[in-house]
Amino acid sequence: MKSNAMVMTASTNSRLPLWCLLVSVWIALPLSLTGMPTEAKAHGHREQIIPIVGVTLGQGQEPTGMVTNLLLTFEERTDRDGLAIHFRSAPGRFSPLAQTAVQQAIYRTAKAAGLSTDTWTVVLSVPDPGLTVHGDSLSAMVGLSVIALAKGELIPPDRVITGTVTPEGYIARVGSVPLKVDAANQAHIRRVLVPEEHDVGDPDWETPFLMQVSPVGSVSQAYWALTDHPLHP
Repeated sequence: MKSNAMVMTASTNSRLPLWCLLVSVWIALPLSLTGMPTEAKAHGHREQIIPIVGVTLGQGQEPTGMVTNLLLTFEERTDRDGLAIHFRSAPGRFSPLAQTAVQQAIYRTAKAAGLSTDTWTVVLSVPDPGLTVHGDSLSAMVGLSVIALAKGELIPPDRVITGTVTPEGYIARVGSVPLKVDAANQAHIRRVLVPEEHDVGDPDWETPFLMQVSPVGSVSQAYWALTDHPLHP
Protein backbone atom coordinates (compact mmCIF):
# COMPACT_ATOMS: atom_id res chain seq x y z
CA MET A 1 0.00 0.00 0.00
CA LYS A 2 1.34 3.41 -0.91
CA SER A 3 2.28 5.63 2.00
CA ASN A 4 0.85 9.11 2.34
CA ALA A 5 3.26 11.89 1.44
CA MET A 6 4.23 14.16 4.29
CA VAL A 7 2.69 17.60 3.88
CA MET A 8 3.66 20.64 5.93
CA THR A 9 1.30 23.57 6.28
CA ALA A 10 1.89 26.97 7.83
CA SER A 11 -0.72 29.01 9.65
CA THR A 12 -2.01 31.99 7.69
CA ASN A 13 -1.85 34.02 10.91
CA SER A 14 1.93 34.24 10.73
CA ARG A 15 3.04 37.75 9.82
CA LEU A 16 6.47 36.70 8.57
CA PRO A 17 7.14 34.51 5.53
CA LEU A 18 7.90 30.91 6.45
CA TRP A 19 11.55 31.18 5.43
CA CYS A 20 11.98 34.10 7.85
CA LEU A 21 10.51 32.02 10.65
CA LEU A 22 12.88 29.18 9.85
CA VAL A 23 15.88 31.50 10.04
CA SER A 24 14.76 33.20 13.24
CA VAL A 25 14.08 29.91 15.01
CA TRP A 26 17.42 28.47 13.90
CA ILE A 27 19.37 31.48 15.20
CA ALA A 28 17.56 31.35 18.54
CA LEU A 29 18.43 27.70 19.18
CA PRO A 30 21.40 26.89 21.44
CA LEU A 31 24.57 25.93 19.62
CA SER A 32 24.52 22.50 21.28
CA LEU A 33 21.32 21.66 19.39
CA THR A 34 22.54 22.39 15.87
CA GLY A 35 23.44 18.87 14.84
CA MET A 36 25.46 17.42 17.73
CA PRO A 37 23.99 15.60 20.72
CA THR A 38 24.47 17.37 24.03
CA GLU A 39 27.13 16.25 26.48
CA ALA A 40 24.67 14.90 29.08
CA LYS A 41 25.18 11.32 27.91
CA ALA A 42 26.08 10.10 31.39
CA HIS A 43 22.55 10.95 32.50
CA GLY A 44 20.91 9.38 29.45
CA HIS A 45 19.64 12.75 28.19
CA ARG A 46 20.47 13.75 24.60
CA GLU A 47 19.08 16.30 22.17
CA GLN A 48 19.50 16.90 18.48
CA ILE A 49 18.01 18.99 15.71
CA ILE A 50 17.09 16.71 12.79
CA PRO A 51 16.01 17.69 9.26
CA ILE A 52 12.91 16.27 7.60
CA VAL A 53 11.74 16.64 4.01
CA GLY A 54 8.14 17.01 2.95
CA VAL A 55 5.77 18.78 0.61
CA THR A 56 3.91 22.05 1.02
CA LEU A 57 1.85 24.27 -1.27
CA GLY A 58 3.48 27.17 -3.07
CA GLN A 59 1.98 30.59 -3.64
CA GLY A 60 0.12 29.26 -6.66
CA GLN A 61 -1.12 26.27 -4.63
CA GLU A 62 1.20 23.96 -6.53
CA PRO A 63 3.02 21.23 -4.55
CA THR A 64 6.62 22.04 -3.73
CA GLY A 65 9.27 20.34 -1.64
CA MET A 66 10.25 21.70 1.75
CA VAL A 67 12.89 21.04 4.41
CA THR A 68 12.28 21.88 8.04
CA ASN A 69 13.77 20.78 11.35
CA LEU A 70 12.52 18.96 14.42
CA LEU A 71 13.91 19.12 17.93
CA LEU A 72 14.34 15.57 19.22
CA THR A 73 15.01 14.86 22.89
CA PHE A 74 15.90 11.39 24.13
CA GLU A 75 16.12 10.29 27.74
CA GLU A 76 16.83 6.88 29.23
CA ARG A 77 14.99 6.42 32.53
CA THR A 78 15.78 4.15 35.46
CA ASP A 79 12.31 2.53 35.45
CA ARG A 80 10.98 0.09 32.86
CA ASP A 81 7.47 1.50 32.45
CA GLY A 82 7.54 1.42 28.65
CA LEU A 83 8.16 3.86 25.82
CA ALA A 84 6.88 7.38 26.51
CA ILE A 85 6.51 9.74 23.54
CA HIS A 86 5.51 13.38 23.93
CA PHE A 87 4.59 15.62 20.99
CA ARG A 88 4.78 19.32 21.81
CA SER A 89 1.86 21.36 20.46
CA ALA A 90 3.87 24.59 20.16
CA PRO A 91 5.51 26.43 18.45
CA GLY A 92 4.44 24.05 15.63
CA ARG A 93 2.63 20.76 15.92
CA PHE A 94 2.15 17.25 14.52
CA SER A 95 -1.02 15.86 12.96
CA PRO A 96 -2.53 12.70 14.49
CA LEU A 97 -1.34 10.66 11.50
CA ALA A 98 2.20 11.94 11.89
CA GLN A 99 2.17 11.10 15.60
CA THR A 100 0.94 7.55 14.98
CA ALA A 101 3.51 6.97 12.22
CA VAL A 102 6.37 8.23 14.40
CA GLN A 103 5.36 6.02 17.31
CA GLN A 104 5.19 2.96 15.06
CA ALA A 105 8.55 3.78 13.48
CA ILE A 106 10.29 4.06 16.84
CA TYR A 107 8.98 0.66 17.93
CA ARG A 108 9.86 -0.93 14.59
CA THR A 109 13.36 0.50 14.27
CA ALA A 110 14.12 -0.48 17.87
CA LYS A 111 12.93 -4.01 17.13
CA ALA A 112 15.15 -4.17 14.04
CA ALA A 113 18.09 -2.97 16.16
CA GLY A 114 17.37 -5.48 18.92
CA LEU A 115 16.85 -2.71 21.49
CA SER A 116 14.24 -2.45 24.23
CA THR A 117 12.23 0.78 24.42
CA ASP A 118 10.98 0.16 27.98
CA THR A 119 13.19 2.85 29.53
CA TRP A 120 12.95 5.48 26.80
CA THR A 121 11.30 8.89 26.87
CA VAL A 122 11.16 10.71 23.53
CA VAL A 123 10.04 14.32 23.13
CA LEU A 124 9.47 15.90 19.71
CA SER A 125 8.71 19.48 18.82
CA VAL A 126 8.38 21.58 15.66
CA PRO A 127 10.36 24.81 16.24
CA ASP A 128 8.60 26.69 13.43
CA PRO A 129 5.60 28.69 14.72
CA GLY A 130 2.33 27.85 13.00
CA LEU A 131 3.75 24.87 11.10
CA THR A 132 1.82 21.58 11.13
CA VAL A 133 3.55 18.38 10.03
CA HIS A 134 1.14 15.99 8.32
CA GLY A 135 1.60 12.53 6.82
CA ASP A 136 3.97 9.72 7.67
CA SER A 137 7.08 10.00 5.49
CA LEU A 138 9.02 11.70 8.33
CA SER A 139 8.69 8.58 10.47
CA ALA A 140 11.74 6.67 9.24
CA MET A 141 13.96 9.70 9.89
CA VAL A 142 12.61 10.12 13.40
CA GLY A 143 12.81 6.42 14.22
CA LEU A 144 16.39 6.09 13.00
CA SER A 145 17.42 9.29 14.79
CA VAL A 146 16.04 7.93 18.07
CA ILE A 147 18.03 4.72 17.61
CA ALA A 148 21.19 6.74 16.94
CA LEU A 149 20.73 8.75 20.14
CA ALA A 150 20.01 5.58 22.11
CA LYS A 151 23.28 4.09 20.82
CA GLY A 152 25.25 7.30 21.46
CA GLU A 153 25.82 7.83 17.74
CA LEU A 154 25.11 10.67 15.34
CA ILE A 155 23.29 11.26 12.07
CA PRO A 156 25.15 14.16 10.41
CA PRO A 157 22.93 17.20 9.73
CA ASP A 158 23.45 16.95 5.96
CA ARG A 159 21.80 13.52 5.69
CA VAL A 160 18.10 12.68 5.66
CA ILE A 161 15.71 9.88 4.75
CA THR A 162 12.13 9.98 3.51
CA GLY A 163 10.05 6.87 4.06
CA THR A 164 8.15 4.78 6.55
CA VAL A 165 9.10 1.62 8.44
CA THR A 166 7.18 -1.64 8.04
CA PRO A 167 6.62 -4.10 10.91
CA GLU A 168 9.26 -6.34 9.29
CA GLY A 169 11.89 -3.59 9.35
CA TYR A 170 11.77 -2.52 5.71
CA ILE A 171 11.69 1.04 4.37
CA ALA A 172 8.36 1.49 2.58
CA ARG A 173 7.73 3.71 -0.43
CA VAL A 174 6.43 7.26 -0.22
CA GLY A 175 5.34 9.81 -2.78
CA SER A 176 6.71 13.13 -4.07
CA VAL A 177 10.33 11.97 -3.90
CA PRO A 178 11.49 14.28 -6.76
CA LEU A 179 10.11 17.34 -4.95
CA LYS A 180 11.76 16.29 -1.69
CA VAL A 181 15.13 15.66 -3.34
CA ASP A 182 15.01 19.08 -4.98
CA ALA A 183 14.17 20.76 -1.65
CA ALA A 184 16.98 18.87 0.10
CA ASN A 185 19.42 20.03 -2.56
CA GLN A 186 18.39 23.66 -2.07
CA ALA A 187 18.87 23.21 1.69
CA HIS A 188 22.44 21.91 1.06
CA ILE A 189 21.67 18.40 2.27
CA ARG A 190 24.25 16.21 0.59
CA ARG A 191 22.82 12.72 1.03
CA VAL A 192 19.16 11.72 0.74
CA LEU A 193 17.97 8.19 1.39
CA VAL A 194 14.86 7.08 -0.50
CA PRO A 195 12.95 3.78 -0.50
CA GLU A 196 14.12 1.18 -3.02
CA GLU A 197 10.53 0.80 -4.22
CA HIS A 198 9.48 3.87 -6.18
CA ASP A 199 6.02 5.39 -6.18
CA VAL A 200 4.57 4.85 -9.65
CA GLY A 201 2.94 8.27 -9.41
CA ASP A 202 6.28 10.07 -9.27
CA PRO A 203 7.74 11.38 -12.55
CA ASP A 204 11.28 10.63 -13.69
CA TRP A 205 13.93 12.82 -12.11
CA GLU A 206 17.68 13.34 -12.06
CA THR A 207 20.01 13.43 -9.07
CA PRO A 208 21.23 17.00 -8.47
CA PHE A 209 24.91 17.76 -8.93
CA LEU A 210 27.06 16.95 -5.85
CA MET A 211 24.16 15.18 -4.11
CA GLN A 212 24.09 11.47 -3.29
CA VAL A 213 20.67 9.81 -3.48
CA SER A 214 20.78 6.32 -1.97
CA PRO A 215 17.93 3.80 -2.35
CA VAL A 216 17.60 1.66 0.78
CA GLY A 217 15.39 -1.31 1.50
CA SER A 218 15.80 -2.00 5.20
CA VAL A 219 16.32 -0.29 8.54
CA SER A 220 19.79 -1.85 8.70
CA GLN A 221 20.81 -0.41 5.32
CA ALA A 222 19.36 2.99 6.17
CA TYR A 223 21.13 3.18 9.52
CA TRP A 224 24.49 2.38 7.96
CA ALA A 225 23.98 4.99 5.23
CA LEU A 226 22.93 7.67 7.71
CA THR A 227 25.50 7.09 10.46
CA ASP A 228 28.40 5.15 8.87
CA HIS A 229 27.91 2.64 11.69
CA PRO A 230 26.32 -0.81 11.65
CA LEU A 231 22.91 -1.20 13.25
CA HIS A 232 24.16 -4.19 15.22
CA PRO A 233 27.57 -4.19 17.00
